[in-house]
Amino acid sequence: MNTATASAIATADQYLLSPYNLNEVALEQVFNEIMRNDVDYADLYFQYSRAEGWSLEEGIVKAGSFSIDQGVGVRVVSGEKTAFAYSDDISPLALQSAAHATRAIGRQGGSGVAGSTTHVRTHALYANLDPLSSLDEAAKVSLLEGVERYARTLDPRVTQVMASLAGEYEVVYIARHDGHRAADVRPLVRVSLQVIVEQNGRRESANVGGGGRFDYSYFDEAKLQGYAREAVRQALVNLEARPAPAGEMTVVLGCGWPGILLHEAIGHGLEGDFNRKGSSAFAGKIGQRVAAKGVTVVDDGTIPDRRGSLNVDDEGNTTQRTVLIEDGVLQGYLQDTLNARLMGVASTGNGRRESYAHITMPRMTNTVMMNGDTSADEIIGSIKRGLYAVNFAGGQVDITSGKFVFSASEAYWVEDGKIQYPVKGATLIGNGPDVLTRVGMIGNDMKLDPGVGTCGKEGQSVPVGVGQPTIRVDGGLTVGGTA
Repeated sequence: MNTATASAIATADQYLLSPYNLNEVALEQVFNEIMRNDVDYADLYFQYSRAEGWSLEEGIVKAGSFSIDQGVGVRVVSGEKTAFAYSDDISPLALQSAAHATRAIGRQGGSGVAGSTTHVRTHALYANLDPLSSLDEAAKVSLLEGVERYARTLDPRVTQVMASLAGEYEVVYIARHDGHRAADVRPLVRVSLQVIVEQNGRRESANVGGGGRFDYSYFDEAKLQGYAREAVRQALVNLEARPAPAGEMTVVLGCGWPGILLHEAIGHGLEGDFNRKGSSAFAGKIGQRVAAKGVTVVDDGTIPDRRGSLNVDDEGNTTQRTVLIEDGVLQGYLQDTLNARLMGVASTGNGRRESYAHITMPRMTNTVMMNGDTSADEIIGSIKRGLYAVNFAGGQVDITSGKFVFSASEAYWVEDGKIQYPVKGATLIGNGPDVLTRVGMIGNDMKLDPGVGTCGKEGQSVPVGVGQPTIRVDGGLTVGGTA
């Protein structure tokens, strides 16, 4: 057992087991209750979390929040059927009641618990620390006041600045019927900054932020000032923006956060549940070419300190780097335990849930398109007429068809290989699987997002990361504009 594993187990015992007189004997009794019926899989997911949020506007703290939550989810799987119960009372009695509630899906004739207790050796991708206690309340407010003041000094056209700070300390412990045990301590912090500028009666805004699995010391003065400069820059660019042109055209997607389009339009379609059910555009296509040559997409839950990374997933499986598409050929899907078993493959460590009160699903962690060998300047220089989309505000995707709509928050019109002027109101409309086949150039400037991503699926939200190099998409994308 490595140091990181031992530390996580000790912390989980401190918060989730010992205070409620829970030990291996008590857990085995719960599993014996569950396994009296013939079921394929069962697990217990214990969670303790503390979260806070601070927001400042006009130099005043406008809102603050603090919450503590804890509980346990009990899941039992038989074939394709899942029974799930949860309780915010962590006690032997509550566990036995939840276990009894899930027994209805099983068949009579179970054989009890199988396997001896084994603690999984986990990654050590981030420190076992508590962000909320890393600064006192006065220092947290001072942090926000400082970044707000600095943003206002950058340009006289800045009329309003809103800053927020959020932190979470989460401890999880996963116990499975086969004796498999895992623990994780997950810190998470984020700063968000919105700047509004005004000139000649026209108002524009920009949102910038960052974070990861750190404590608040991550946000030093240089980093906070960098957020402020970038927010003001983006807002001022939009002050000069002209109406975006409309029509089908060549589009260049910038590096970093534009990977959110990859996440939404392609990543969800590579999750195991959609493919097992045949509802994804990628279903049944493993080994087939689904993208242009040179396109390699991975989901990597092992990048140190990243917002989407996990030492273990929410089923106690060690996270990994999974190659989804390699040189344009589909290699596999993202799997949790249930869908992997039903599809006859191994879990990829992508079983995730929002909390103990939610059921596990296959979800992305950090989804990234890998580098090519062309510079961003060469890619932009290759465009006769087209759009260069640097940042996105948000969008929607249909998993079954792959169709998506995304709004660009920073974009430029390009002619004869040169950026002409910024444009506003550009909306990208296309089909994810089709766009992959139309990637004509791939940059060598791959960058990860700053640490702000949150993914929604079936009502559950989890932190994620995205990344990509600059890429050129040749046709197949329609720009909905105002010009």
